[in-house]
Amino acid sequence: MSRNPSSPAADVEVRLAAESNVWLCTLRRDGSPHLTPVWFVYVSATFWIGCESRSVKARNVLTDPRVSLALEGGDAPVVAEGTAHVHRGGFPSTVVAAFAGKYDGWDVGRQVRPDSERLLLEIPVRRWLLAGTAQ
Repeated sequence: MSRNPSSPAADVEVRLAAESNVWLCTLRRDGSPHLTPVWFVYVSATFWIGCESRSVKARNVLTDPRVSLALEGGDAPVVAEGTAHVHRGGFPSTVVAAFAGKYDGWDVGRQVRPDSERLLLEIPVRRWLLAGTAQ
């Protein structure tokens, strides 16, 4: 049975709200993967990830926005694919509030390094891969 990309199963929704990290896979200029665990929120059928503009993941998505994401639990795999859109400032208040609620008041928009700006990656799910089955 095929599932709408914006509507994961109820048990997946619970995990998306509760789990702290998702593995983000971006592509380097040479096509090789770059894989890193990141904090995230899942709001309105979309993954949101904060990062610094000088980070490898930010540079990668600006060159090639195709990404994959995977929750950490390997016993019940949850993998999604999508295209990252980069936001520079003016982050949606619902997303900022979701990060603060999930990560004990953390401000996703707070600049960490003086030589870099905060970015927000918006990744609508194009396709869910659940338990190894494409949907």
